[in-house]
Amino acid sequence: MRALHIHAGPAALQHLQAQGLAPQDVTVIPGAAGGPKGLILGPLDRFLFGEWLATSQHTVHLVGASIGAWRMATACLQHAVPAFQRLEHDYIHQHYELKPGQSRPSAEQVSTEFGHNLALFYGGRIAEVLSHPRYRLHVVTSHGRHLLSRESAWATPLGYAAAYVANAVHRPALGAFLERVVFSSPAPDGSPSALPFGTQDFKTLHFALNEPNFMAAVQASCSIPFVLQAVHDVPGGPTGAYWDGGITDYHLHLDYRTQPGLVLYPHFQKQVVPGWLDKALKHRHRATPFLDRLVLLSPNPEWVASLPNGKLPDRTDFTRYGQDLNARVAVWQQCVSAAQQLADEWGEWLAKPDMSRVSPLT
Repeated sequence: MRALHIHAGPAALQHLQAQGLAPQDVTVIPGAAGGPKGLILGPLDRFLFGEWLATSQHTVHLVGASIGAWRMATACLQHAVPAFQRLEHDYIHQHYELKPGQSRPSAEQVSTEFGHNLALFYGGRIAEVLSHPRYRLHVVTSHGRHLLSRESAWATPLGYAAAYVANAVHRPALGAFLERVVFSSPAPDGSPSALPFGTQDFKTLHFALNEPNFMAAVQASCSIPFVLQAVHDVPGGPTGAYWDGGITDYHLHLDYRTQPGLVLYPHFQKQVVPGWLDKALKHRHRATPFLDRLVLLSPNPEWVASLPNGKLPDRTDFTRYGQDLNARVAVWQQCVSAAQQLADEWGEWLAKPDMSRVSPLT
């Protein structure tokens, strides 16, 4: 059974039909939010950043939210392959001991331990990420406004309830409660790298990513509401509460038409969902002209059904396995090992493009 599905927007499909795909064709790589689902992209990440893209010399923009921000920042480290292996190990083995009477770890506990792990992972290496000669990193966060401007026991649940209603009516209305704030690594002239996507779709602010704010920005991008605490007052950005970048941009359904070249998107599903609050709004899961130049790599749903529990790793596994760390680790490792087939099939396609395997992105 084939593990990999390949989909392409109209312009990308024309390009692939005419000339296949070379590393220099790709100018943007997004990394979606989605928690443990992103683990199955590890073998693809190691192939793309450790082998394939390493043969080119051009600038590539890496856009990440939540676990995607962690993945894309890791790609900017020297010796990216062992760094991705460590990310995979650390994510799979994360564990939060419960105190007596607890059914789940507190947001404070998860935030503290996650921040500690980020510091261990990137400590002493932030300059390495920011000064990559070819990769420009863009970390997407969700910045709270009005009821969500500061985290609180009463205002935050109320603010997210109002945000849900506003978003359901009209996605841009979500901007009354949450705005997209992107922190970008420096361009050669020292200014924040220009965003590789248009921002007319949603209220967006753009600031420099630097050593003083790197840890806070990445942790903010990964801070799932009510699971982790918000990160407040990221240096260099507006004051207030910052949450997971996936709230505003779950799968980074962004207007990539402003950037020359193609967008190569290793993803864990075919659908590119705009925001986290759009998960149940199926009519927003369709491709739009924003994605015309996008090549999307995703797992075959039938292959996914062959994995343990018939699904990708996800956050429900923390509840499913509870404090049985070894059982969860074994299942997640099995899924990641199986995902090597995704990278192998993509490598084979690049060596000998077969357009019968490429479907239009719908």
